[in-house]
Amino acid sequence: MSPKTTPSETEPELSYEAAREELIDVVRRLEAGGTTLEESLALWERGEKLATVCQDWLDGARKRLDAAAGDED
Repeated sequence: MSPKTTPSETEPELSYEAAREELIDVVRRLEAGGTTLEESLALWERGEKLATVCQDWLDGARKRLDAAAGDED
């Protein structure tokens, strides 16, 4: 996987929810089979990018929650 990036650096137009839904679709398509090797590789690569977008959003949310919790102390 690539070094950590922010969501805006990888997919500026995708929200967490949009990236997650597309990732679910990619996984379904891969699990269903019936694609060529080239198509499967492209789906896998897209899935990796989408997973990174989702993880970046979650990491950002965790940092915000930790910062808010720190402010309360």
